[in-house]
Amino acid sequence: QVQLVESGGGLVQPGGSLRLSCAASGIIFSIYTMDWYRQAPGKQRELVAAITSGSITNYADSVKGRFTISRDNAKNTVYLQMNSLKPEDTAVYYCHLLGHWGQGTQVTVSS
Repeated sequence: QVQLVESGGGLVQPGGSLRLSCAASGIIFSIYTMDWYRQAPGKQRELVAAITSGSITNYADSVKGRFTISRDNAKNTVYLQMNSLKPEDTAVYYCHLLGHWGQGTQVTVSS
């Protein structure tokens, strides 16, 4: 059974940084693309970043140059380093793998 567990969210001031982690279990993690999505109140869930098994990355235009997705296959973990955070980055962030979702972690950017 696939399980995804996110951590690392919190409250941060504009311009600050956070690093999200998503630990996967129950699957051969290294061969799959992993994604980070986010959902803000009243908005649809949107793709933020993705990383393939070969570590090719892709980002939403709104986060390019500020967010970095990475993976550690030895730890079955994918990360999202978020820098220069803005209030509009406030959302629940989810990791995703083959139709499986984590429980989400809240990120709030506010002064």
